[in-house]
Amino acid sequence: MTAADHRFSDSERHGLYRAIRERRDVRAQFLPDPIPPEVLTRLLQAAHHAPSVGFMQPWDFIVIDSLEVRQAVQAIFEGENQKAAANYVGEQATLYRRLKLEGILESPINLCITCDRGRGGPHVLGRNTIMETDLFSVCLAVQNLWLAARAEGIGVGWVSILDQGQLAKTLRLPAEVYPVAYLCLGYVSEFLSRPELEVKGWRSRRPLHELVHGNAWGQPLESGPLEAALRSREGLEAGDSEREQEERP
Repeated sequence: MTAADHRFSDSERHGLYRAIRERRDVRAQFLPDPIPPEVLTRLLQAAHHAPSVGFMQPWDFIVIDSLEVRQAVQAIFEGENQKAAANYVGEQATLYRRLKLEGILESPINLCITCDRGRGGPHVLGRNTIMETDLFSVCLAVQNLWLAARAEGIGVGWVSILDQGQLAKTLRLPAEVYPVAYLCLGYVSEFLSRPELEVKGWRSRRPLHELVHGNAWGQPLESGPLEAALRSREGLEAGDSEREQEERP
């Protein structure tokens, strides 16, 4: 047996890395087309197959298609967004107010992924020291769903500008259940070639080689194959991005 025996085929690996690279936080491109039940089931299954510390599986999924509920969540967003806008001044404030930061009403389905902080009892294997591992596990479920959605041609937008207490009350969550992620799901008119916040000039992706340390924080990698591979990959991605922009009408 060799190291490559458990590797996926070239096409399968390409599809996985493509989903990771082309995943986007969607806000403004939603279509009204409904998501078929069998497709939504596949997305939920992908989320449910995420790893979790101690196999606690702390997640639950609230599927929201009620206009009344979504309008209530939209109102929570509007209040919190006004507060958030006050954090910025000048050109940054102007840009912030122009950003489309949610698709609560435009998307056909909203999904809240929660964390039951009591699931598994008081002693969960692997959670004795780091109690937040249940929250971390739910984030892995979110990522699984997000990548599966991209493979299905479905956009996902995470609405983070929400008061979690008000959201929990609106969704009638038990006291021990925390709303980790409020997501908007739907088919889209397009997936942007780059993240929307980068396109709009809010922030750019940081170079990976600047974020990789050697053996301890702040220690550069020694010049060698890994350091060269990181820079080479960044050069390839930069070239791909430039070509995509040139090809766009």
